[in-house]
Amino acid sequence: MIQTDYAPPTPNDRARAIVDNVSKVIVGKTAVIEQTLAALIAQGHILVEDVPGVGKTMLAKSLAASLGCQFKRIQFTPDLLPSDITGISIYNQRDGQFEFRPGPVMAQVVLADEINRATPKTQSALLEAMEEWQVSVDGTTHYLGYPFIVLATQNPIEYEGTFPLPEAQLDRFLIRVSLGYPDFAEELAVIERQEHIHPIENLDAVATPEDVVALQAAARDVYVDGLVREYIVSLTEATRNHQDVALGASPRASLGMFRMARSYALVQNRDYVIPDDVQALAHGVMSHRIILSPAARMRRLQTREVIDRLLETVPIPGAVR
Repeated sequence: MIQTDYAPPTPNDRARAIVDNVSKVIVGKTAVIEQTLAALIAQGHILVEDVPGVGKTMLAKSLAASLGCQFKRIQFTPDLLPSDITGISIYNQRDGQFEFRPGPVMAQVVLADEINRATPKTQSALLEAMEEWQVSVDGTTHYLGYPFIVLATQNPIEYEGTFPLPEAQLDRFLIRVSLGYPDFAEELAVIERQEHIHPIENLDAVATPEDVVALQAAARDVYVDGLVREYIVSLTEATRNHQDVALGASPRASLGMFRMARSYALVQNRDYVIPDDVQALAHGVMSHRIILSPAARMRRLQTREVIDRLLETVPIPGAVR
């Protein structure tokens, strides 16, 4: 009998391989890639708010390519209809029955580009699919497959002709991320990598949709100590008692942080959550769930500053002050 030293990759190994593969296309944004993958593992959706040209579309494409998942892109415009997202039923004259033609939301990785340019009715069609993992067309329910993630983008500098997402709908996104501009060395590396061909063209899959489902199951076994759970709730509760906050984060934020922290720990090659995981995710999970008071907005205060202050003041489990 021939013995080998081969050991199948662990969930942690698989997660790191995905991050490293996406990093071949998205240069210098490891933290954003890790949080994006963690959101997928946590079965949540992502709001990407950033200026044009920083790689929002490439992030979604490279993630889908790395996972071997079906990718669809929806360009949101004011004349986009709900049926353009969910699909329609068409009468087949040959057999005398209606046939369902699935819309782009039936893919596994969906990029909803400039979601705030569509009407609220159309936005709701996408958000319903995100929340219920199904679409209903002509009274028939069609279930979405696994894995399923929506990356919705917004341009934070162009508001003319847009329909901003209401707070209740923003709350449906597990996390909000921003790629930001690359630094000098990173932007130079982007130019060099695309000198002859775009890296996405040669990006191979390093995982399968079944691997993602296995990662989602593995994340549910990540240990979260009681003190860390209390830290999560304390941060959420502190947003409701802050003098500059008119409406604090809901219990959904606590649940989202709990799920994200477990998935993020898995991506960080751990089977347990530490307070640093919660701090790393605090801005992404909470910033879009907080409404500042009118007085705070008059002072041009940002939600990031509020969260920074809470991270400084809410006691950290095990920390010596």
